[in-house]
Amino acid sequence: MDILPLLDELTMIARNGLTFATDPYDQARYQRLLELAAMYYGQTLDLPTADVQRRFQSQLGRVTPRIGANAAIFDDVGRIVLMQRPDTYRWCLPGGLTDVIELPIETAMREAHEEVGLTVVATDLVGIYVEHAGREHGPHALITLVYLCAYQGGSLCGSSESADLQYWQIEDVPQWSSIHQRFAAEAYNLWRMRQSST
Repeated sequence: MDILPLLDELTMIARNGLTFATDPYDQARYQRLLELAAMYYGQTLDLPTADVQRRFQSQLGRVTPRIGANAAIFDDVGRIVLMQRPDTYRWCLPGGLTDVIELPIETAMREAHEEVGLTVVATDLVGIYVEHAGREHGPHALITLVYLCAYQGGSLCGSSESADLQYWQIEDVPQWSSIHQRFAAEAYNLWRMRQSST
């Protein structure tokens, strides 16, 4: 059984309860729920419970899923730019979590520059995807927006977040990260449609 989706939901309930509850008994119950979630997060992910609790306590306000954005960048022959994550050695689109001060479309363009060294302009929204908490996707729910991006300048240049960078034909990628194969396939269909209309 993958317990991470349950822990993610329990953590959200507990932290939202602590944000809004005024009754001291309810506050104590939500605090205990948060402690239990932290303990089982720690056991499941092999992290010290105290570290997990500190992370939970540092996150203020109502809890909602994280929002991220990814950039789908193709060359003239339909190969997609992918980066290999140094922790898993799986291939993925450049992208990351949206900062408080930016729109997801800005995140996609920023991450493309930071992670693969390319200046791009986001032209189309490919789709909005939900990744629920779990062993495959990570310990927290994530909503990801994927943008088709047009190359403007720069050359492939990695960062500390990439073990390797490469243009790939989608069918040749040896090992995908999470649901990035779906991101890439749906972005490619949109890219091909845009190419045929120009």
